[in-house]
Amino acid sequence: MSEPLLVDAIQGRDHNHFQGADGQASAVRRVVTGVSTHGEPQIVSDGPPPRSRAHVAVPGMVNSVVWATAAPPESGYRDLTPDLVTLVPGAGETVALLVTFPPDTVFADPLFDGPKAAREQMEITPGLAELFEQDNPGFHTTPTVDYGVVVSGEVVLDLGSATTVLRQGDIIVQNGTRHAWRNHTDQPATVFFVLIGRKPA
Repeated sequence: MSEPLLVDAIQGRDHNHFQGADGQASAVRRVVTGVSTHGEPQIVSDGPPPRSRAHVAVPGMVNSVVWATAAPPESGYRDLTPDLVTLVPGAGETVALLVTFPPDTVFADPLFDGPKAAREQMEITPGLAELFEQDNPGFHTTPTVDYGVVVSGEVVLDLGSATTVLRQGDIIVQNGTRHAWRNHTDQPATVFFVLIGRKPA
């Protein structure tokens, strides 16, 4: 196989899709390890993240909350993701996300409903959605250090004053700067992010 299975699944070439907790199909397989009561390593979970959502108002956009940790991380393997009230981690906390960005042409479609998309974003990405600028579509600033890996496709990191193209395998370290993600291609792009909460200035 020329590409990793995860990439194949996300791009729809693998038919081994899981069913998310919300009843929607999810191509993401999450394997979580832990330690048994006898002290032996084991796989405690193998399936889709419980918070995987495909957007309706933004066709092709998918958000999966993969994992989250408290500050400091707790021992054990309790899944915090179902109960998260915000996807923006506090100082020392982490949130792992897998995001698929559709081509930017989706937003230029005459049938695109901006207010509906904004309401849906608030529901799917609470805490994060509120940080997006109303007058500058896509731009947002988070109180986090973000590690990102482009899993498939191509995205543009737009800082306003500078841009750079990122392709499959490229790694981003986003240090709490104002930014936006663009997809100027005709194919979806998927990026895996780990957001790490920073101490307040």
